[in-house]
Amino acid sequence: MTQSKIKVHSGDLPAGLSFPRGVAIDTETLGLNPHRDRLCLVQLSSGDGTAHLVKFDGKDYSAPRLKALLSDSGTLKIFHFARFDVAVLKQYLEVETAPLYCTKIASKLARTYTDRHGLKDLVAELLGIELSKQQQSSDWGASDLSESQLSYAASDVLHLHALKAKLDVMLAREGRTEFARSAFDFLPIRARLDLAGFERDDIFAH
Repeated sequence: MTQSKIKVHSGDLPAGLSFPRGVAIDTETLGLNPHRDRLCLVQLSSGDGTAHLVKFDGKDYSAPRLKALLSDSGTLKIFHFARFDVAVLKQYLEVETAPLYCTKIASKLARTYTDRHGLKDLVAELLGIELSKQQQSSDWGASDLSESQLSYAASDVLHLHALKAKLDVMLAREGRTEFARSAFDFLPIRARLDLAGFERDDIFAH
């Protein structure tokens, strides 16, 4: 991959951006409770080494161009742990994000030889790249984000296209591609169940 570039935008994506190979997406919030902890940042990449970071002030979530991209049925959205991000985007942008691909679900279906499915572990094993997670817990609501925060946020989306390519091969090899697709299709419903208060319940349990 070429040297990565980071572009920060206020409140929405700029006009004229396109993501023909699908768009990798991640979010940064003030915590893990979508009802309490606001959406601060949405990171996006087309897999070309550039990360677009959309920063929100906590008041204006209109973001028409970002919302149009998230709901565009012709653009695949690639996440790592999509369940959380899709719920946050639903809560704050009031948009149903689809179609989806989740590298964490794909990893759990394909890499049954390990219980290490975090992004850092995936990128290290499949791509040979070491990610720093030092800024994972930091103040994403700050008016000015540090260079290390921006680099961390960008790293969460810059490698997802490459991970998807590797995981697709593994899923096909093990005959689990259809399982993955069905799980991805269910993710928007799972996110809505989380927002409705069923986040700790296994609705398929006896």
